[in-house]
Amino acid sequence: MSGIEERLAELRRAGLHRRRRLIEGPQGPRVCLDGAEVLLLCSNNYLGLADHPRVRQAAADAAERYGAGAGASRLISGSMELHRKLEGRLAEFEGAEAALLFGSGYLANTGIVAALAGAGDVVFSDELNHASIVDGCRLSRADTFVYRHRDLEHLERGLREAGSRARLIVTDGVFSMDGDVAPLSGLVELARRHGCLLAVDEAHGTGALGPGGRGSVAAAGLSGEVDVIIGTLGKALGGYGAYVCASAPLIDLLVNTARPLIFSTAPPPPSVGAALEALSLLASRPGLVEQLRRNGDTLREALAAEGLEVGDSRTQIVPVIVGDPRRAMALCERALEGGVFAQAIRPPTVPAGSSRLRLTAMANHRVDELRAGALVIGRAARSLGIGGGATMPDELSRAARPEGPAGLRRAA
Repeated sequence: MSGIEERLAELRRAGLHRRRRLIEGPQGPRVCLDGAEVLLLCSNNYLGLADHPRVRQAAADAAERYGAGAGASRLISGSMELHRKLEGRLAEFEGAEAALLFGSGYLANTGIVAALAGAGDVVFSDELNHASIVDGCRLSRADTFVYRHRDLEHLERGLREAGSRARLIVTDGVFSMDGDVAPLSGLVELARRHGCLLAVDEAHGTGALGPGGRGSVAAAGLSGEVDVIIGTLGKALGGYGAYVCASAPLIDLLVNTARPLIFSTAPPPPSVGAALEALSLLASRPGLVEQLRRNGDTLREALAAEGLEVGDSRTQIVPVIVGDPRRAMALCERALEGGVFAQAIRPPTVPAGSSRLRLTAMANHRVDELRAGALVIGRAARSLGIGGGATMPDELSRAARPEGPAGLRRAA
């Protein structure tokens, strides 16, 4: 056990140790955290649907009718009527031929990348993509070209060098820690020109951007132009699970080759029932998406007015860049003393030197709550000597990323 204790001590010294905080009761704009009521500014429950009465009732009804679990993988006995119904609704929602459910976004991304690329291929991945995409690239055994964040010129250089080996470009639509959006029009053009597939992870775009909350691809006017759309049921839609939308042949290929689908128990009926109702609510209340956008703008403007560095955020995700992980944790704790919970995010979730508070607005936050929360964080930052301009120079930041600098990585 000595090695384990030594590793834990090292994490504590580096300011990278984590612990689970206890939230009592449902997710909402305010929660009871470790026994105290706080304003919640770090949840992915963007539309406030996790606690919506209709969504809760739909989950309960599905459990009553279909049971608590699916009992097996989709390819054994776990593919149920409810799964097929949700897949049809999701395909319609995304304007795709077909859809396929996965147990989680992590399972979806690792399975999809590894199913669509293999040894001898090259996958092209934005350097700030989610860890599930990074791990999918590793599992695929393809070579991976990591292009600088949103840098189309760097990506094109990699595509030219790869030639006929170029297989897949994969990107977050909305980047989960920065709140900025991928240059989707340029990515579509490059994928077409170089004859490779394009996959966009809409985990933080579904329900938050675009007409009807259909995501960053729809917001860019590119519906039907992207080969693979990955989405989640566990953020704006308030439940749990994930999906991929694509052409019918591509979905058929995933059914036969995506290992997380083949070897995992199917999503439980209560989660599927909740997702169906959340989609219905989103369709009937399109104003939720606009309210979320306005709340994101309010939070971003209020934080900037406090002199805090919020990066290039354009969405409901608003980072307050601090730099040092210990200072980020100190800011988190000081904000908690003022009744605001905004979790500190540290490496390896973000690059070394860019630790931050990752704030998120929800559609059911009140404007006065968001402004008051920004005021608390601003005061806490000033008390710790934290202000704007805390980010690292671009080149230093890239070199310090836990995944290493951008460029081609050979498969193991």
